[in-house]
Amino acid sequence: MKILISSDSFKDSLSAKEVGEHCAKGIRKVYPDAEIKILPVADGGEGTVRSLTDALGGEIVNTEVFDPLMRKIKSFYGVTRDKNTAIIEMAAASGLELLKKEERNPWITTSYGTGELIKDALKRGCRKIIIGIGGSATNDGGAGMIQALGAKLENKKGNQILPGGGHLGDIEKIEYSEIRNLIKDCEIVVASDVTNPLLGEHGATYVYGAQKGADHEQQKSLELNMTHYAKKIEECTGMDVRNTPGAGAAGGLGAGLIAFLNARLQPGFEIVKELIYLEEHILWADLVVTGEGKIDYQTRFGKAPSGVARIAQRKGKPVLAIAGTLGEGYHELYHEGFTCILPIIERPMVLEEAIKATPELIQNTMERTFRLLKLGGTLF
Repeated sequence: MKILISSDSFKDSLSAKEVGEHCAKGIRKVYPDAEIKILPVADGGEGTVRSLTDALGGEIVNTEVFDPLMRKIKSFYGVTRDKNTAIIEMAAASGLELLKKEERNPWITTSYGTGELIKDALKRGCRKIIIGIGGSATNDGGAGMIQALGAKLENKKGNQILPGGGHLGDIEKIEYSEIRNLIKDCEIVVASDVTNPLLGEHGATYVYGAQKGADHEQQKSLELNMTHYAKKIEECTGMDVRNTPGAGAAGGLGAGLIAFLNARLQPGFEIVKELIYLEEHILWADLVVTGEGKIDYQTRFGKAPSGVARIAQRKGKPVLAIAGTLGEGYHELYHEGFTCILPIIERPMVLEEAIKATPELIQNTMERTFRLLKLGGTLF
Protein backbone atom coordinates (compact mmCIF):
# COMPACT_ATOMS: atom_id res chain seq x y z
CA MET A 1 0.00 0.00 0.00
CA LYS A 2 1.35 3.42 -1.03
CA ILE A 3 0.13 6.28 1.16
CA LEU A 4 0.79 9.98 0.62
CA ILE A 5 0.30 12.13 3.72
CA SER A 6 -0.05 15.73 2.58
CA SER A 7 -1.56 17.72 5.43
CA ASP A 8 -1.55 21.36 6.43
CA SER A 9 -0.52 22.34 9.96
CA PHE A 10 -2.80 22.17 12.99
CA LYS A 11 -2.70 25.76 14.25
CA ASP A 12 -1.14 26.28 17.69
CA SER A 13 -0.35 22.58 17.89
CA LEU A 14 1.68 20.83 15.17
CA SER A 15 3.48 21.78 11.98
CA ALA A 16 2.36 20.08 8.76
CA LYS A 17 5.41 17.83 8.87
CA GLU A 18 4.67 16.82 12.47
CA VAL A 19 1.06 16.01 11.55
CA GLY A 20 2.38 13.75 8.81
CA GLU A 21 4.79 12.00 11.15
CA HIS A 22 2.07 11.21 13.69
CA CYS A 23 -0.28 10.01 10.94
CA ALA A 24 2.45 7.64 9.76
CA LYS A 25 3.00 6.28 13.28
CA GLY A 26 -0.71 5.44 13.58
CA ILE A 27 -0.83 3.80 10.15
CA ARG A 28 2.26 1.65 10.82
CA LYS A 29 0.57 0.13 13.88
CA VAL A 30 -1.74 -1.58 11.38
CA TYR A 31 0.33 -1.70 8.19
CA PRO A 32 4.00 -1.77 9.30
CA ASP A 33 5.21 -2.38 5.74
CA ALA A 34 3.21 0.40 4.07
CA GLU A 35 5.11 2.74 1.75
CA ILE A 36 4.50 6.22 3.19
CA LYS A 37 5.51 9.62 1.86
CA ILE A 38 5.11 12.74 4.01
CA LEU A 39 4.72 15.88 1.92
CA PRO A 40 3.78 18.98 3.99
CA VAL A 41 1.39 21.37 2.25
CA ALA A 42 0.04 24.88 2.86
CA ASP A 43 -2.10 27.55 1.19
CA GLY A 44 -0.01 30.70 1.61
CA GLY A 45 -1.27 31.59 5.06
CA GLU A 46 0.21 31.00 8.49
CA GLY A 47 2.46 27.96 8.49
CA THR A 48 3.45 28.24 4.84
CA VAL A 49 7.09 28.99 5.61
CA ARG A 50 7.50 25.94 7.81
CA SER A 51 5.49 23.63 5.51
CA LEU A 52 7.28 24.61 2.31
CA THR A 53 10.69 24.66 3.94
CA ASP A 54 10.13 21.17 5.34
CA ALA A 55 8.74 19.86 2.04
CA LEU A 56 11.71 21.22 0.08
CA GLY A 57 14.39 20.22 2.57
CA GLY A 58 15.37 23.81 3.30
CA GLU A 59 16.21 25.66 6.48
CA ILE A 60 14.69 28.36 8.67
CA VAL A 61 16.59 31.64 8.91
CA ASN A 62 16.11 33.51 12.19
CA THR A 63 16.53 37.28 12.20
CA GLU A 64 15.38 40.50 13.88
CA VAL A 65 13.02 43.02 12.31
CA PHE A 66 10.71 45.85 13.31
CA ASP A 67 7.14 44.89 14.12
CA PRO A 68 4.09 46.94 12.98
CA LEU A 69 4.78 49.52 15.71
CA MET A 70 8.53 49.70 14.96
CA ARG A 71 9.62 47.61 17.93
CA LYS A 72 12.42 45.10 17.46
CA ILE A 73 11.21 41.47 17.43
CA LYS A 74 12.57 38.06 16.50
CA SER A 75 11.33 36.87 13.13
CA PHE A 76 12.10 34.21 10.53
CA TYR A 77 11.77 33.04 6.94
CA GLY A 78 12.65 29.90 5.00
CA VAL A 79 15.32 29.23 2.40
CA THR A 80 15.25 26.22 0.06
CA ARG A 81 18.07 23.70 -0.07
CA ASP A 82 19.61 25.30 -3.17
CA LYS A 83 19.70 28.69 -1.39
CA ASN A 84 17.96 30.30 -4.36
CA THR A 85 14.42 30.71 -3.04
CA ALA A 86 13.19 32.46 0.11
CA ILE A 87 9.74 31.81 1.57
CA ILE A 88 8.37 34.67 3.66
CA GLU A 89 5.20 35.23 5.70
CA MET A 90 4.53 38.93 6.10
CA ALA A 91 2.60 38.07 9.27
CA ALA A 92 5.91 37.11 10.89
CA ALA A 93 6.95 40.78 10.74
CA SER A 94 3.84 42.87 10.12
CA GLY A 95 1.03 40.64 11.31
CA LEU A 96 -2.07 41.48 13.33
CA GLU A 97 -1.31 38.75 15.87
CA LEU A 98 1.89 40.57 16.85
CA LEU A 99 -0.24 43.29 18.45
CA LYS A 100 -2.52 43.38 21.44
CA LYS A 101 -6.07 44.34 20.57
CA GLU A 102 -5.65 47.83 22.05
CA GLU A 103 -2.50 48.38 19.95
CA ARG A 104 -4.23 47.92 16.61
CA ASN A 105 -4.09 51.19 14.72
CA PRO A 106 -3.62 51.26 10.91
CA TRP A 107 -2.94 55.00 11.12
CA ILE A 108 0.54 54.20 12.45
CA THR A 109 1.21 50.49 11.80
CA THR A 110 3.80 49.77 9.12
CA SER A 111 4.94 47.00 6.79
CA TYR A 112 8.58 48.00 7.32
CA GLY A 113 9.50 44.66 8.90
CA THR A 114 8.28 42.77 5.84
CA GLY A 115 10.70 44.80 3.74
CA GLU A 116 13.48 43.87 6.15
CA LEU A 117 12.76 40.16 5.65
CA ILE A 118 12.85 40.60 1.86
CA LYS A 119 16.10 42.58 2.04
CA ASP A 120 17.78 39.99 4.26
CA ALA A 121 16.82 37.20 1.85
CA LEU A 122 18.15 39.15 -1.14
CA LYS A 123 21.42 39.85 0.66
CA ARG A 124 21.78 36.10 1.25
CA GLY A 125 21.67 35.56 -2.50
CA CYS A 126 18.08 34.43 -2.96
CA ARG A 127 16.87 35.35 -6.43
CA LYS A 128 13.29 34.15 -6.00
CA ILE A 129 11.08 35.41 -3.18
CA ILE A 130 7.72 33.85 -2.33
CA ILE A 131 5.67 36.02 0.02
CA GLY A 132 2.49 35.00 1.83
CA ILE A 133 0.62 38.16 2.75
CA GLY A 134 -2.25 37.05 4.98
CA GLY A 135 -2.90 38.42 8.46
CA SER A 136 -1.68 41.99 8.00
CA ALA A 137 -1.88 44.61 10.75
CA THR A 138 -1.25 47.45 8.29
CA ASN A 139 -2.98 49.75 5.84
CA ASP A 140 0.07 51.50 4.42
CA GLY A 141 0.03 50.20 0.85
CA GLY A 142 3.44 48.63 1.35
CA ALA A 143 5.01 52.05 1.93
CA GLY A 144 6.92 50.81 4.96
CA MET A 145 8.09 47.77 3.04
CA ILE A 146 9.63 49.81 0.23
CA GLN A 147 11.21 52.22 2.73
CA ALA A 148 12.99 49.25 4.33
CA LEU A 149 14.24 48.29 0.87
CA GLY A 150 15.73 51.73 0.30
CA ALA A 151 12.95 53.80 -1.26
CA LYS A 152 12.55 57.46 -0.29
CA LEU A 153 8.99 58.65 0.35
CA GLU A 154 9.46 62.36 0.86
CA ASN A 155 7.06 65.04 2.06
CA LYS A 156 7.06 68.66 0.90
CA LYS A 157 10.02 69.43 3.17
CA GLY A 158 12.10 66.64 1.63
CA ASN A 159 11.90 64.45 4.74
CA GLN A 160 10.88 60.81 4.85
CA ILE A 161 7.20 60.40 5.79
CA LEU A 162 6.35 58.84 9.15
CA PRO A 163 5.19 55.19 9.34
CA GLY A 164 1.60 54.14 8.77
CA GLY A 165 -1.40 54.71 6.54
CA GLY A 166 -2.09 58.00 8.30
CA HIS A 167 0.89 59.62 6.56
CA LEU A 168 0.48 58.42 2.97
CA GLY A 169 -1.24 61.73 2.21
CA ASP A 170 2.02 63.54 3.03
CA ILE A 171 3.91 61.97 0.12
CA GLU A 172 5.19 64.50 -2.39
CA LYS A 173 7.80 62.36 -4.13
CA ILE A 174 8.78 58.68 -4.38
CA GLU A 175 12.29 57.66 -5.39
CA TYR A 176 13.01 53.92 -5.61
CA SER A 177 16.08 53.43 -7.82
CA GLU A 178 17.78 51.47 -5.00
CA ILE A 179 14.99 48.90 -5.11
CA ARG A 180 15.34 48.50 -8.88
CA ASN A 181 19.01 47.64 -8.39
CA LEU A 182 18.28 45.35 -5.44
CA ILE A 183 15.70 43.20 -7.26
CA LYS A 184 17.46 43.07 -10.63
CA ASP A 185 17.07 39.57 -12.10
CA CYS A 186 14.82 38.55 -9.19
CA GLU A 187 11.40 36.90 -9.30
CA ILE A 188 8.88 37.99 -6.68
CA VAL A 189 5.76 35.85 -6.27
CA VAL A 190 2.96 36.77 -3.88
CA ALA A 191 0.81 34.02 -2.39
CA SER A 192 -2.62 35.55 -1.97
CA ASP A 193 -6.21 34.46 -2.58
CA VAL A 194 -7.48 38.02 -2.05
CA THR A 195 -8.73 39.77 -5.20
CA ASN A 196 -9.77 43.10 -3.65
CA PRO A 197 -8.75 46.27 -5.49
CA LEU A 198 -6.75 48.92 -3.67
CA LEU A 199 -9.53 51.51 -3.42
CA GLY A 200 -13.29 51.76 -3.09
CA GLU A 201 -15.94 49.93 -1.09
CA HIS A 202 -14.30 46.59 -1.86
CA GLY A 203 -10.77 47.91 -1.34
CA ALA A 204 -8.14 47.50 1.34
CA THR A 205 -9.43 50.14 3.75
CA TYR A 206 -13.18 49.61 3.77
CA VAL A 207 -13.10 45.81 3.76
CA TYR A 208 -10.25 45.15 6.18
CA GLY A 209 -9.67 48.44 8.03
CA ALA A 210 -12.08 47.74 10.89
CA GLN A 211 -10.41 44.49 11.96
CA LYS A 212 -7.12 46.40 12.12
CA GLY A 213 -8.53 48.97 14.50
CA ALA A 214 -9.93 51.73 12.27
CA ASP A 215 -13.34 53.23 13.01
CA HIS A 216 -15.53 54.62 10.23
CA GLU A 217 -14.15 58.17 10.37
CA GLN A 218 -10.58 56.92 10.33
CA GLN A 219 -11.38 54.65 7.40
CA LYS A 220 -12.52 57.67 5.39
CA SER A 221 -9.24 59.47 6.11
CA LEU A 222 -7.19 56.36 5.35
CA GLU A 223 -9.01 55.95 2.04
CA LEU A 224 -8.19 59.53 1.06
CA ASN A 225 -4.55 58.93 1.95
CA MET A 226 -4.45 55.69 -0.03
CA THR A 227 -5.99 57.47 -3.02
CA HIS A 228 -3.23 60.07 -2.86
CA TYR A 229 -0.64 57.31 -2.59
CA ALA A 230 -2.04 55.52 -5.65
CA LYS A 231 -1.71 58.76 -7.62
CA LYS A 232 1.92 59.12 -6.54
CA ILE A 233 2.60 55.50 -7.51
CA GLU A 234 1.27 56.19 -10.99
CA GLU A 235 3.35 59.37 -11.29
CA CYS A 236 6.46 57.48 -10.20
CA THR A 237 6.09 54.13 -11.97
CA GLY A 238 3.53 54.80 -14.71
CA MET A 239 1.42 52.01 -13.21
CA ASP A 240 -2.20 52.48 -12.20
CA VAL A 241 -2.82 50.00 -9.36
CA ARG A 242 -6.15 51.42 -8.17
CA ASN A 243 -8.31 48.62 -9.56
CA THR A 244 -5.75 45.86 -10.00
CA PRO A 245 -7.16 42.61 -8.55
CA GLY A 246 -5.24 41.76 -5.39
CA ALA A 247 -3.73 45.23 -4.99
CA GLY A 248 -5.83 45.67 -1.85
CA ALA A 249 -4.45 42.54 -0.19
CA ALA A 250 -2.76 43.02 3.19
CA GLY A 251 -3.70 46.67 3.56
CA GLY A 252 -2.49 47.50 0.06
CA LEU A 253 0.81 45.64 0.40
CA GLY A 254 -0.24 43.88 -2.80
CA ALA A 255 -0.15 47.23 -4.62
CA GLY A 256 3.32 48.05 -3.29
CA LEU A 257 4.68 44.66 -4.32
CA ILE A 258 3.17 44.88 -7.79
CA ALA A 259 4.24 48.47 -8.47
CA PHE A 260 7.74 48.54 -6.98
CA LEU A 261 8.93 44.91 -6.99
CA ASN A 262 7.28 43.75 -10.24
CA ALA A 263 5.59 40.98 -8.25
CA ARG A 264 2.96 38.68 -9.64
CA LEU A 265 0.08 37.52 -7.47
CA GLN A 266 -0.96 33.89 -7.50
CA PRO A 267 -3.29 31.79 -5.31
CA GLY A 268 -1.26 30.41 -2.42
CA PHE A 269 -2.07 26.75 -2.94
CA GLU A 270 -1.24 26.99 -6.65
CA ILE A 271 2.27 28.19 -5.77
CA VAL A 272 2.76 25.46 -3.19
CA LYS A 273 1.55 22.57 -5.34
CA GLU A 274 3.89 23.53 -8.17
CA LEU A 275 6.91 23.88 -5.89
CA ILE A 276 6.47 20.48 -4.24
CA TYR A 277 5.31 18.60 -7.41
CA LEU A 278 2.16 17.56 -5.59
CA GLU A 279 0.41 16.02 -8.61
CA GLU A 280 3.30 13.63 -9.25
CA HIS A 281 3.24 12.45 -5.64
CA ILE A 282 -0.55 11.95 -5.76
CA LEU A 283 -0.20 9.85 -8.92
CA TRP A 284 2.24 7.60 -7.02
CA ALA A 285 -0.15 6.97 -4.13
CA ASP A 286 -2.94 4.44 -3.64
CA LEU A 287 -4.45 6.60 -0.87
CA VAL A 288 -4.02 10.26 0.06
CA VAL A 289 -4.28 11.56 3.63
CA THR A 290 -4.71 15.28 4.28
CA GLY A 291 -6.02 17.55 7.01
CA GLU A 292 -5.93 20.81 8.99
CA GLY A 293 -6.98 22.09 12.39
CA LYS A 294 -10.58 22.83 11.39
CA ILE A 295 -12.49 21.59 8.38
CA ASP A 296 -15.77 23.23 7.40
CA TYR A 297 -17.47 24.69 4.32
CA GLN A 298 -14.76 27.37 4.05
CA THR A 299 -12.12 24.70 3.46
CA ARG A 300 -13.09 24.54 -0.21
CA PHE A 301 -12.19 28.20 -0.77
CA GLY A 302 -8.47 27.94 -1.45
CA LYS A 303 -7.51 25.88 1.61
CA ALA A 304 -4.77 23.31 1.20
CA PRO A 305 -6.76 20.12 2.04
CA SER A 306 -9.36 21.04 -0.57
CA GLY A 307 -6.65 21.62 -3.16
CA VAL A 308 -5.16 18.22 -2.37
CA ALA A 309 -8.59 16.55 -2.62
CA ARG A 310 -9.44 18.11 -5.97
CA ILE A 311 -6.20 16.95 -7.55
CA ALA A 312 -6.69 13.47 -6.08
CA GLN A 313 -10.24 13.35 -7.41
CA ARG A 314 -8.98 14.15 -10.92
CA LYS A 315 -6.43 11.37 -10.62
CA GLY A 316 -8.95 8.87 -9.27
CA LYS A 317 -7.38 8.59 -5.81
CA PRO A 318 -9.36 8.26 -2.55
CA VAL A 319 -8.79 10.97 0.07
CA LEU A 320 -8.99 10.62 3.84
CA ALA A 321 -9.03 13.91 5.79
CA ILE A 322 -8.55 14.50 9.51
CA ALA A 323 -9.24 17.62 11.55
CA GLY A 324 -9.09 18.82 15.11
CA THR A 325 -12.73 19.78 14.72
CA LEU A 326 -15.42 19.66 12.05
CA GLY A 327 -17.42 22.82 11.45
CA GLU A 328 -20.60 23.82 9.68
CA GLY A 329 -21.03 22.52 6.16
CA TYR A 330 -18.15 20.04 6.13
CA HIS A 331 -20.48 17.52 4.44
CA GLU A 332 -20.38 19.72 1.33
CA LEU A 333 -16.75 18.71 0.87
CA TYR A 334 -17.75 15.17 -0.09
CA HIS A 335 -18.61 16.69 -3.46
CA GLU A 336 -15.13 18.26 -3.67
CA GLY A 337 -13.04 15.08 -3.77
CA PHE A 338 -12.98 14.04 -0.10
CA THR A 339 -13.80 10.35 0.48
CA CYS A 340 -13.96 10.44 4.28
CA ILE A 341 -13.53 13.27 6.82
CA LEU A 342 -12.78 12.42 10.43
CA PRO A 343 -12.45 14.46 13.64
CA ILE A 344 -9.59 13.35 15.89
CA ILE A 345 -11.33 14.23 19.17
CA GLU A 346 -12.30 10.99 20.96
CA ARG A 347 -13.64 12.28 24.27
CA PRO A 348 -14.95 15.53 25.79
CA MET A 349 -12.01 17.89 26.39
CA VAL A 350 -11.24 21.59 26.61
CA LEU A 351 -9.22 23.25 23.85
CA GLU A 352 -5.98 23.40 25.82
CA GLU A 353 -6.18 19.67 26.56
CA ALA A 354 -6.95 18.88 22.91
CA ILE A 355 -3.97 20.89 21.66
CA LYS A 356 -1.64 19.12 24.07
CA ALA A 357 -3.04 15.69 23.13
CA THR A 358 -3.05 16.26 19.35
CA PRO A 359 -0.13 13.89 18.57
CA GLU A 360 -1.80 11.04 20.45
CA LEU A 361 -5.23 11.83 18.99
CA ILE A 362 -3.89 11.81 15.41
CA GLN A 363 -2.11 8.49 15.93
CA ASN A 364 -5.22 6.91 17.48
CA THR A 365 -7.46 8.18 14.68
CA MET A 366 -5.15 6.76 12.04
CA GLU A 367 -4.90 3.41 13.81
CA ARG A 368 -8.69 3.07 14.15
CA THR A 369 -9.27 4.12 10.55
CA PHE A 370 -6.75 1.73 9.07
CA ARG A 371 -8.01 -1.14 11.25
CA LEU A 372 -11.40 -0.51 9.64
CA LEU A 373 -9.80 -0.51 6.20
CA LYS A 374 -8.09 -3.81 7.00
CA LEU A 375 -11.36 -5.25 8.26
CA GLY A 376 -13.08 -4.15 5.07
CA GLY A 377 -10.42 -5.90 3.04
CA THR A 378 -11.14 -9.19 4.80
CA LEU A 379 -14.93 -8.91 4.40
CA PHE A 380 -15.32 -7.82 0.80
